[in-house]
Amino acid sequence: MKSILNEKNLKSKKILLRLDLNVPLENGKISDTTRIDKILPTLNFLIQQKTKIIILSHVGRPKGKTVKELSLKPIGEDLRKKLNTSVKLITENIYEIKNKDFFEKFDEEIFMLENIRFYEEEEKNDQKFAKHLASLGDVYVNDAFSCSHRAHASIQQISKYLPSFSGLQLDLEVTALNKIIIEITKPITCIIGGSKISTKIDIIKNLIPKFDNIIIVGGMANNFIEYFGNNIGKSIKEKNCYQIVEEIISLSKKNGCKIIYPDDVLVSKNLNGSSKNKELDQILPDEMILDIGPKTINKIIDIINNSKTILWNGPAGYFENPNFANGSIEIAKKIIENNESKKIFSVVGGGDTVSLLNSLKFTDKFNFVSTAGGAFLEYLEGKKLPGITALN
Repeated sequence: MKSILNEKNLKSKKILLRLDLNVPLENGKISDTTRIDKILPTLNFLIQQKTKIIILSHVGRPKGKTVKELSLKPIGEDLRKKLNTSVKLITENIYEIKNKDFFEKFDEEIFMLENIRFYEEEEKNDQKFAKHLASLGDVYVNDAFSCSHRAHASIQQISKYLPSFSGLQLDLEVTALNKIIIEITKPITCIIGGSKISTKIDIIKNLIPKFDNIIIVGGMANNFIEYFGNNIGKSIKEKNCYQIVEEIISLSKKNGCKIIYPDDVLVSKNLNGSSKNKELDQILPDEMILDIGPKTINKIIDIINNSKTILWNGPAGYFENPNFANGSIEIAKKIIENNESKKIFSVVGGGDTVSLLNSLKFTDKFNFVSTAGGAFLEYLEGKKLPGITALN
């Protein structure tokens, strides 16, 4: 994979830059600009190189139809303010733009083609569509790691027709994830949560041979608590997972990886209630587990203190109610403390975990925070991502 950062002679080149600008829009206003902010270094680098930038991106799921509410216009306006340069939204039908000379009649450095998913050919990975897109530029750059698990025309197919490079953000993402699954500094620990163990089973199975500790928290920990003979009341759990838990325990024993689940928990009779600390054998039929307890927090803190690398995916409890956010907050604080003293390399990913860190304004205190969602999880599962494979 070649990085655009190392490429010479970019001056005056037209760069087709694939970004993930799929930000949440409410009445035409952006409610979270994280994905925009992350790609500013790549845009600034290309501006310094005196290139013409043609952005390819999408918002939402228009399914091959033009949907006015899913226009990239508000994103272009946000970029204009942040980069202090004009950004021109090209609303012409892409097929009516015959070649890259089209962009010569404008003074702008940055162009945005309208939502690439307004064309059904994009998600079909259509060869002719990709070839036409390629005819609009001299060089292709993928800086959309979070879309790179999709075999779409502007992600995979286009790289067949142009010199193709990775962008700065994609480089950071791959480097950070490789430190978790390839170039590992041990001891290495994974803290993994979420409500469904079946959605994380492939990640856990892929990580067990490489990791020293896997700490199970959140809703999926309830399956482990129940497996070991405890009543979990009316707690959330995934059905028919006895064999999955058994498989994880068996695999971990074979590979010398410790599986840790809660020793004590915080419970309530409903999601909006106050919390009570309980031992695992004290949970009543009308109670639900909503966070880890103080003994478990101390155990996790000890493991973090004895780790050199940490992967965190999934909060420890129902953090939306502050009464059940303490486990996640204490985990975050301990990782941050060890980060600041350079004792640890930390990677965090997953929508809920990132939301929690955003709300606490902790996002910039970790080595790397991934907003990539599906691509992040598939990379951890050991799958080959079409967008990354295309660049190789």
